[in-house]
Amino acid sequence: MDDCLFCKIVAGEIPSKTVYEDDLVKAFYDINPCAPVHFLVIPKTHIPSVNGINAENSAVVSHIFEVIARLAKEMKLDAGYRVVTNCGKAAGQTVQHLHFHVIAGRDLTLTMG
Repeated sequence: MDDCLFCKIVAGEIPSKTVYEDDLVKAFYDINPCAPVHFLVIPKTHIPSVNGINAENSAVVSHIFEVIARLAKEMKLDAGYRVVTNCGKAAGQTVQHLHFHVIAGRDLTLTMG
């Protein structure tokens, strides 16, 4: 998508501090971290949100979680980490491109809603 912030990051039009990249996904540090470790993992193809996942693109979501597990192991996040995605404006989704926040490095309280 021409106006999608994350598509522009994937295309290299906007710089990011890359954590990991392969043919399907890109992981990069959040510009406004809420914990000592806070990075995003996104599909390189544009999927607007969880609502856009279907039979044709669901394999990339599985791959994203494989990447998250690999990075958590490499970063020694043994104490635990949180994986978060927001779906829709009312849930706090500010970029309309599927993305998963990986948050760690401090005790995370269970505050929902």
